Amino acid sequence: MNPTYIIAEIGINHNGSLDIAKQLIDVAKIAGCNAVKFQKRNPDRCVPEDQKNKPKETPWGTMTYLEYKKRMEFGQAEFDEIDRYCNERDIAWSASVWDLDSLEFMQQYDVPWLKIPSAMVTNDELLRQATKCCLDNRGDIIISTGMSTHAEIHHAVNVMESVTCHYPNGGNNIVILHCNSSYPAPLEELNLSTIKHLANMYPYKIGYSGHEFRLGTTVASIYLGARVIERHITLDREMWGTDHLGSVEPHGLIKLVRGIRELEMSYGMPAVQVTPSEVPHREKLRG
Repeated sequence: MNPTYIIAEIGINHNGSLDIAKQLIDVAKIAGCNAVKFQKRNPDRCVPEDQKNKPKETPWGTMTYLEYKKRMEFGQAEFDEIDRYCNERDIAWSASVWDLDSLEFMQQYDVPWLKIPSAMVTNDELLRQATKCCLDNRGDIIISTGMSTHAEIHHAVNVMESVTCHYPNGGNNIVILHCNSSYPAPLEELNLSTIKHLANMYPYKIGYSGHEFRLGTTVASIYLGARVIERHITLDREMWGTDHLGSVEPHGLIKLVRGIRELEMSYGMPAVQVTPSEVPHREKLRG
């Protein structure tokens, strides 16, 4: 079994603090993750008009929802430091892009992939431009499929294929992640068998983006065919913020990565055979 690519999703769990972001990068590195991921958006574009002026209670006082989103958003200086720090720590990084401005912003960095979040999987223009950008830079384009119908997923794949068909070996860079977008996601709604369904439907790399409390379900997704794993991480689930409850704490992340690697090691071949370690026992007990 080929090694699973494991992404530690920091997202906005840094709560606007570069120091917390660095601590989470360190956690992901220690755990053995392949990459960390942030979120990049232009709040002026992404926040619906009817939400912008709604009051929001935050640790920094009451502010409008738009002000809160801007307070949580990293800019040039922060991402320059994240880029430098990840290079120093020898761990890859990238981001989910929520709009065209953010896609343009991310193009200044040498990242191995970009992601379209579940919320934007129906944004055709963003899908087209992000797919083209990734192909031009020989990177992967990843989409999450949370809160989407099969028709919406199929349409998104068709939009990406309308771009990849113009490139040699186009399509090899598409990655589709099964996802439930609740935070945390109820176990009875994970529908992990969808991973196999997606693998039967599409000739692309399939993965899993999990938001559940448990670790075993994410490890089990490897057995079902997930080749890319994404889990939100946090320093403490009790921290303020919407995503922390559906995230994995440092100890849990170490256990999760270890569990995935142990499953890869133990998966083996679909054949009944006498293994090397069994030979001396066979000789001793059977004569």
